[in-house]
Amino acid sequence: MSPEVWQITWFTVAVSAGGTLLILPAGIALAWLLARRDWPGKSLVETLVALPLVVPPVATGLILLKLFGRRGALGSFFENTLGWQIVFSWRGVVLATAIMSFPLLVRTARVAFESVNPRLEHVARTLGASQWRVFLTITLPLAKRGIIAGALLAFARALGEFGATIMVAGYIPGETATLSLSIYHLVQLGRDAEAFALLGISLAIAFTAVWLGERFLRKSHAA
Repeated sequence: MSPEVWQITWFTVAVSAGGTLLILPAGIALAWLLARRDWPGKSLVETLVALPLVVPPVATGLILLKLFGRRGALGSFFENTLGWQIVFSWRGVVLATAIMSFPLLVRTARVAFESVNPRLEHVARTLGASQWRVFLTITLPLAKRGIIAGALLAFARALGEFGATIMVAGYIPGETATLSLSIYHLVQLGRDAEAFALLGISLAIAFTAVWLGERFLRKSHAA
């Protein structure tokens, strides 16, 4: 592969992994809350989490652009406080992939937590274990395969993200060019052979991530 193709590939893998790691703490916490707790407005939260799956990605990208742009409430805060430009940078790519992958992680991790027998947690609490210790020593280990599967599926979703990314980060060669953005750009230029080469790489990585995720899910269900 040419240096340019390597750069695009590794950049895509890096930002997809970064977006997945970014959502892991909040995704796991929210999945546990949805699986184990009831509270007013729970249905609203469930709906908001699922929205990126059904709303056009460009619409999600437009919302993020308004929020994290230089004049946006969050964008101006990050730029003035930390000196970080979010939009039209690699940070914008990570943000877009994280938001679009979040529902898959939460939904899969929630199922994993729901599959853990609550009686095991109850017994541990009656023996004096705190809620935090019960979570770390019983709930999380028993649900870990499902959580790993959710993370892999989220990573696979991040690899193919296009609509929100093009809105938030644009196509900047060497800085925000992911596999999906590069494929679109090459097709627009009529360079179909190069586009198909990137497509093959994208499919190979995504197939591996989804295949591993399905294996973890099967092991989780078997356990």
